[in-house]
Amino acid sequence: MGRAFEFRKERKMKRWGHMARTFTKLGKEITIAVKMGGPDVTGNPRLRALIAEARTEQMPKDNIERAIKKATESKQGDFKEIIYEGYGPFGIAYLVEAATDNNTRTVANVRSYFTKCGGSLGTSGSVSFMFDRKCTFTIKEKDGIDLEELELEMIDFGVEELFEQTEEDKEGNEYKVIVIYGEYSAYGQIQKYIEENGYELISGGFEQIPNVELKEVTPEQRATLDKLTGLLEDDEDVTNVYSTLKPEE
Repeated sequence: MGRAFEFRKERKMKRWGHMARTFTKLGKEITIAVKMGGPDVTGNPRLRALIAEARTEQMPKDNIERAIKKATESKQGDFKEIIYEGYGPFGIAYLVEAATDNNTRTVANVRSYFTKCGGSLGTSGSVSFMFDRKCTFTIKEKDGIDLEELELEMIDFGVEELFEQTEEDKEGNEYKVIVIYGEYSAYGQIQKYIEENGYELISGGFEQIPNVELKEVTPEQRATLDKLTGLLEDDEDVTNVYSTLKPEE
């Protein structure tokens, strides 16, 4: 297994906190997807994937429609995707993705979290070189599927790594999924392959995968870093938090 598997294993059990926050963040991403690619799901693969994810998270249809409507109203839903870069304590690099309609508010909040935990917000480019942006999809596993054959077939579409993973729904029922990672630019063609070959799309998006050696820390240091990560993830403008911290075994 490659770096994406190691990274995914560490993040697997991390879910956005409570349901309201999940819906808020998905709503913002849907709004941004509509602004970038239009409200027609036929011609907007990113929107199709987000709607599939929203349904998996049991987001009400009204919330989805409201997010799409916001994007088509000139004075509403003006969210922008912004990446903040910085260092937490003990030399751990952080990449923070946000969707905000008020950068002044969001950057002030993010800076305060770093300062509170002994870190500092950096400038653009200060840590982004330590991460590679990849596209990623989660699909429902078909009975009898051969993962090696599927991976070989999808390499031509830009897939770099795929693996099986066990997920759990809100009722506690387990089911098998296939997690796919590929080149950032291959998003559209990978999604097209998934849809044309009859796989059930659970989610699709982008992730930042560290390309440097991950750092080990002491339990006491990890507690401080976990506090910083928690503050960042709890901010309603923040959509994803990545770091160069080595996952716990």
